[in-house]
Amino acid sequence: MPRDQTNQPHLPGLPDLPGATDHLDLCLRLAEQGWEAGNSAFGSVLVDPGGTVLRTGHNEEVSRADPTAHPELDLAQWAAAHVAPEERADHVVYTSGEHCPMCAAAHAWVGLGPVVYAASSAQLSRWRAEWGLPAAPVAPLPITEVAPGVRVHGPVPPYDDRIRALHERSLGR
Repeated sequence: MPRDQTNQPHLPGLPDLPGATDHLDLCLRLAEQGWEAGNSAFGSVLVDPGGTVLRTGHNEEVSRADPTAHPELDLAQWAAAHVAPEERADHVVYTSGEHCPMCAAAHAWVGLGPVVYAASSAQLSRWRAEWGLPAAPVAPLPITEVAPGVRVHGPVPPYDDRIRALHERSLGR
């Protein structure tokens, strides 16, 4: 497998960003932590231009009794309070699943940079249908339909298969 300048594997669909594979691995670990805490399996990371992790999070919609407690929304709100507006476009959000419309809008309003996601909203919707689960209460719009100016990279194999397995495992609760 080809490797980037930091000797990390270069995967199809993954941009040449510092530590990208490590950040996606972290997203999946965070998604698992969210799932272990009784929430949906989603995890996200905010990274500065040099690849330093600034903030992490996982879904907390059950543990906080707030269906909007998504990590992508938290990262956007944190960036609005802690990152200068002129610097936000250089910050990258890595996430286990493509942003929902609420989170995509927050990302765009705050002015954050690219989003790298393991699995797409379309994939998650298809998986849910295969598993006989009801559709989500919000349309699974691609980030670019909600926030056309945001650059996106994803889905990224094999991370999409890994997050599918975690979501499928959550059916056995």
